[in-house]
Amino acid sequence: MNELYELVKANGTQPAPAARFYAYSGIALYESCVRGMNTHQSLEGQLQALPDVPEPFNQVYHWPSVVNRCMAVMASSQFPGDQAQIDALEDSFDLTFDATVAAAVRLRSAVYGESVANAILAWAATDGQATLAACGSAFVPPVVDGPWSGTGTGDFPCWSALRPFVVTDAIECRPGQPPFFFTLPTTEWYAEALQIYFLTGDAGASLNPQKIEIANYWDDAPTTTGTPTGHWLGIVGVVTRDIPANNRLDIAAEAFARAGIAAADAFITCWYTKYDKYLQRPVTYIQANIDSDWTPLLAMPNHPTYTSEHATQAAAIAQALTDMFGPTAFVDTTHTDLNPELGYVDRYFDNFLVAAQEAASGRLFAGAHYAFDTSEGFNSGVCVGNVLNAGLQFLK
Repeated sequence: MNELYELVKANGTQPAPAARFYAYSGIALYESCVRGMNTHQSLEGQLQALPDVPEPFNQVYHWPSVVNRCMAVMASSQFPGDQAQIDALEDSFDLTFDATVAAAVRLRSAVYGESVANAILAWAATDGQATLAACGSAFVPPVVDGPWSGTGTGDFPCWSALRPFVVTDAIECRPGQPPFFFTLPTTEWYAEALQIYFLTGDAGASLNPQKIEIANYWDDAPTTTGTPTGHWLGIVGVVTRDIPANNRLDIAAEAFARAGIAAADAFITCWYTKYDKYLQRPVTYIQANIDSDWTPLLAMPNHPTYTSEHATQAAAIAQALTDMFGPTAFVDTTHTDLNPELGYVDRYFDNFLVAAQEAASGRLFAGAHYAFDTSEGFNSGVCVGNVLNAGLQFLK
C-alpha cells in the first residue's frame, strides 16, 4: 500500500477520491488472497452490490504473486500516466520470487490476480462516480444562514450520492444538528468561534510548539502527502510490520480492507452533512465578526465546515481497527517512512482511538474547524466504524 500512497501523493489526488481508491484497492487486495486463507472468507454478499469474485482453479498459487499483479492493475486503473513506474515496481517484486517460485506458478498467480482486480474495477464502475462531475456542475447550494464561501460551490458536492460499502446510505450515521448560526456575541456560535480565535491566535501565534506540531502532523494535505486516509493506511502498515504477530498477509489484507472501507463510507457520510448544512468555516466568521485581520495556522480545504472530514474518517478507521486488533499501542512512522522531506518526528500512541482524537484536535489547532465540527464528526465516524464491525464478517 505504500506504493499506492506514493502515487496518490505524486498525482495530488484529493482526499475524497483518494479514500475511494484506497477502499477499492484494499478490497481487491483482500479478495485476491482470501481463497488462500484458512481462516477468512470473501466479502461477497456483505458489501453493497459486490458480485461474485473469480474463484481460483484447483491448482497451486503463490499468493504474494497474486496480490502483486492485482495491486498493479488497480494502480494502473487510477494512474495510467504512471504505467512505467507501476510496471517497474511489479517486476521488481516478481523478481524477488524468481528463485523460489516456479515460473508457471507465478504466471498462473498473476493471471488470477488480474482477474480479481478486473472484477473489483467493474464493480467500482457502477458506484455512481461517473455521474459526479455532471451532478457537481448542476449543484445549487442550500439557502442557509452563515453559508460557506470558497471556490465555486466546493469540492465534490455530490460525493454523498456514491454507493456506500457497508452503511445503508449517507444518512445512517449523520451527526446531530450544529448550533444555530448567529453573529451576536451572546450566542453559542459566536462563543464557538471565539474559542478558536483565542485558542490559536493569529496564524497560530497562541499555540505552543506541541499543538503546532500536531496540526501539521495530521494535516495530510494532498500533493505534500498521500491524504488523511493514506496516513491511516500507513498506520496499518506500521502495525502489521512492526508487531511480529501481525506480520502476515492475511492480517494485513483484512486490516487494509477494513481501513479503506471505513474511510470511504466516512467520506460519504461526512460529505452529505457538509453540503446539506453548507456552513462557513471559522476564518469567514471570525474575520466578519471578531477580527478582520485573523488568519488560521494552515490553509483551508475547499468545502464547508460541518463536519470535520479528518475527525470523521479517523474515528471510523480507528473503530474498525480497534475491533480487529484491540487497544494496540504503536509508534506512527508514516511521515518518516513516506514523507521524510517534511521533517516530522514519529509519534507514539496508546491506541488507535487516541490517535484519532489527536487527529481531530489537530484541525482545531489548524483553525480549520469549530469544536462542534470535530466532536460531531468524530461521533459520526465511530458510528460508521460500528456499522462496519457489526456488518462484515471476515473470519469463517
